Amino acid sequence: MSLADALAGASAKPAGKRPYFMGPDTERVLTITMAVATELAVLRQRLDTVERLLEERGTITRADIEAYEPDKPAADERGAWTQEYLTRILRIMQQEREAIGKGKEVASEDVGRELEGE
Repeated sequence: MSLADALAGASAKPAGKRPYFMGPDTERVLTITMAVATELAVLRQRLDTVERLLEERGTITRADIEAYEPDKPAADERGAWTQEYLTRILRIMQQEREAIGKGKEVASEDVGRELEGE
């Protein structure tokens, strides 16, 4: 795929008015954050591929990386990492949702203190 094709696909817009659930500014930031998070997760998987192939073979080519298919244990490990990663990224949203259900608001100071305790 050429760069022009990739850019054209990235800018494609669905038909109709875009629904906003959290407000346009918040959704823009969330969309950007999730795009960067996705790229980082893909990079992490690619690095995992390189590490596994180097351990197994000692040397690799780009073709080896592109052709790599993780076995079940490797796929499970990657899946667990991805779930944990997304949970960390979206933790504030989950906490706010839980607080709404309990009828109280989450203070950013409380979240900051919780993150410091990790």
